[in-house]
Amino acid sequence: MKKYFQNLGADAPASIVVLLVALPLCLGIALGSGAPLFSGIIAGMVGGIVIGIVSGSQLSVSGPAAGLTVIVAAAIIKLQVYEAFLLAVVLAGILQLVLGYVKAGVIGDYIPNSVIKGMLAAIGLILILKQLPHLVGYDADFVGDENFAQGDTNNTFSEIFSAFRSITPTAILIGIVSLVILFLWERKFIKSHKILKLIPGALLAVLAGTFINEYLKLNHSEYAIDADKLVKLPVASDISHFFSFFSFPDFRFINHMDTWVTAITLAIVASLETLLGIEAVDKLDPFKRVTPANRELKAQGIGNIVSGLIGGLPLTSVVVRSSANVSAGAKTKVSTILHGVLLLLCVFFIPLILNKIPLSALAAVLIFTGYKLARVSLFKEFFQKGWDQFMPFVVTVIAILTTDLLIGIIVGIIVGLFFMVRSNFRSSVFVVNDHNHYLIRFRKDVSFLNKPIVKEKLEDVPENAFVIIDATRADFIDKDVIEEVNNFLCHAHLKNIKVDIKLSPNKPMHLLFQLPKIV
Repeated sequence: MKKYFQNLGADAPASIVVLLVALPLCLGIALGSGAPLFSGIIAGMVGGIVIGIVSGSQLSVSGPAAGLTVIVAAAIIKLQVYEAFLLAVVLAGILQLVLGYVKAGVIGDYIPNSVIKGMLAAIGLILILKQLPHLVGYDADFVGDENFAQGDTNNTFSEIFSAFRSITPTAILIGIVSLVILFLWERKFIKSHKILKLIPGALLAVLAGTFINEYLKLNHSEYAIDADKLVKLPVASDISHFFSFFSFPDFRFINHMDTWVTAITLAIVASLETLLGIEAVDKLDPFKRVTPANRELKAQGIGNIVSGLIGGLPLTSVVVRSSANVSAGAKTKVSTILHGVLLLLCVFFIPLILNKIPLSALAAVLIFTGYKLARVSLFKEFFQKGWDQFMPFVVTVIAILTTDLLIGIIVGIIVGLFFMVRSNFRSSVFVVNDHNHYLIRFRKDVSFLNKPIVKEKLEDVPENAFVIIDATRADFIDKDVIEEVNNFLCHAHLKNIKVDIKLSPNKPMHLLFQLPKIV
């Protein structure tokens, strides 16, 4: 508990930044999902407070995820009743609890580092590309959409061209001013002052954008931004009206097959996105702390149960909010919890003030977050590591940009596996020759994939040669490879080839070779 109070100076300002990032995303994802707008806010509050308390991660921030938008929208249409969908969210949470107890979190450990870093860079680029239209005042697509193909027949790139044909000058002014403030706030002369360091640049940027628009409303109303380009929080007239925004699952739908199909789908996809999210956040954590994956699945399960019970969307660990949390200087989970508390207080007490915030100012905050994720130095770093690291990284970036998060990750993992197999394929069999003396050395694990090269090298040995087959450094030799060696031993004498097989006395491979060491 003491460490949480010690880091409050860093966590409190960071929570404000996360709030400003989460607010438009919660509303946008709810809008894109075809769910009640307040359901996104409920999910954001539960993700911050409930999951923040239960989770073992210090920096991960959970909330409604863009990756679930298509699934949620389809499920709401299929189930027809929103309360039936809420029941599916509750059941998905229970299934996630089960996954946590059976230790399914180990899946996240098998994702290559190059793919995780590629995912971070791709999300950064998506934030920049997707928020550019909102920066110039074009809000046809909902805030928070991460898919390449959009519901309005546009895609990520065509949307930008459409946006620049429908520019709102004041939105651009607010967006540019906000970006300038954000970049200035990263300069050393700001960070060197302790008091200025406590003031989040994102808050200043949003305040500046809001004041500009309010000034224009009072003095030059023809230039002010229209209400449809501002935040649109539901506003309650009194306490009873506020509580009417919450809804509850209908347990009468528990026998419906579609409810269970939705629950299982949400549990699997949300769990995968969460495991990817915490792996990514752990890579960003300056202290390199490791999140217990199985505990995180349980935390997400509890969060989804609570969210479903009170009318919220399904939750996952979200990279955008988490990366904003890290870049804002958060040190502990207090930042995550505080952002949830602030979200609750803001929507309850000051929704009218929040509804004055221009979307272009919030777009600037998200673009700045994307810039920090997709920095050029990250691409240079992986290029210098070699093609076996750079190619999975780049392919992951391209695949996520042109499809969606999960498909892109799967493509990146496949490419990563290809380079891993290729590397093992090349290093497992070492061949050197000097005149008519040949050394064929097996190293590490020699799988059936090495069979063609072993066969080729053995058949290329000329007449009257002397061959040493060294298996002392091999941990494993596939039986197909051993069979090829045995075939070679059977006919080597026909070419007057002498063979010496060297085996480790600690490994029982000698039982698998058919002939004596010297042929």
